[in-house]
Amino acid sequence: MPELPEVETIRRQLEKKIVGKKLNGKKITAVRRRAKVLMIDFSDGTSLVFHLKLTGQLIFNGQPLKHTRKVFKFSDGSKLVFNDVRKFGWWKIVKDTGPMEKGFGPEALTVDLKTFADGLKKHSKTRIKPLLMDQKFIAGIGNIYSDEILFAARVHPLRRVKTLKDKEIELIHQNIKKILQKAIRYRGTTEQYYRDAYGKEGNYYNLLKAYQREGEKCSRCGTIIKRVKIGGRSAHFCPKCQKS
Repeated sequence: MPELPEVETIRRQLEKKIVGKKLNGKKITAVRRRAKVLMIDFSDGTSLVFHLKLTGQLIFNGQPLKHTRKVFKFSDGSKLVFNDVRKFGWWKIVKDTGPMEKGFGPEALTVDLKTFADGLKKHSKTRIKPLLMDQKFIAGIGNIYSDEILFAARVHPLRRVKTLKDKEIELIHQNIKKILQKAIRYRGTTEQYYRDAYGKEGNYYNLLKAYQREGEKCSRCGTIIKRVKIGGRSAHFCPKCQKS
């Protein structure tokens, strides 16, 4: 599923291409992101909201394909193509995005250390990996980047929040921003379906240290990366660098 870096990449690209254009007679004033949700704002105060879910794609001036679900045509002849193989993604017009946005926690790219640490205290018995993926706790992180953040911070994904030391919390917070920002610079991670707004694959996959590296050697110590299930999701980690 596209996470913050992938959706933010698309947002930045579309912002350059479609702001100022008209769709169905309404002028586009902004392209925004909240968590993993993309919002196209119009001059009348409404917004076109997208969630790409597992396999959604938004391609500017793309060619309609077998799995194209919608083509949005702008007044100047350009278009935005929404593809979705699995058909879990969605779009809708809303009058006010405020209620939806309030349902998310602080943005992962901008949350300060105090807010992050104070939030952790409210979930002392929760394991750190699923908490990082909880959009009500912090917005934008999913399975890929939670693995990468915890690997960089040397924290085992099954650790309960109450066992984390202050320095470990600080390292997790630092690496949230560091890794997400780097992934954006590389236009996100493509496993199979993700494409940026120009139809290109993201370039971050080859830089992943833990996610989908089961059976490979840890880039730090050479220990074999392992995988464990947490609530139906997989977590990848180094058993030596990230001790439980």
